[in-house]
Amino acid sequence: MPLAIGFGEGSELRQPLGITIIGGLIASQLLTLITTPVVYVYLDRLTGRRARRSAEAPPRIQTA
Repeated sequence: MPLAIGFGEGSELRQPLGITIIGGLIASQLLTLITTPVVYVYLDRLTGRRARRSAEAPPRIQTA
């Protein structure tokens, strides 16, 4: 944060870098907080469907 709002000599060169770093951290954090739960929900639904299908399927008769 000090890099983005810094004042003084050479700050006009460092501010864009600081803003870019802060923006990237915020974007990656939001992406992680949204993407991870969505993936877990889809995986949970997928495993639930598979469990229901295997429970509903008639037992297989094995012949030797």
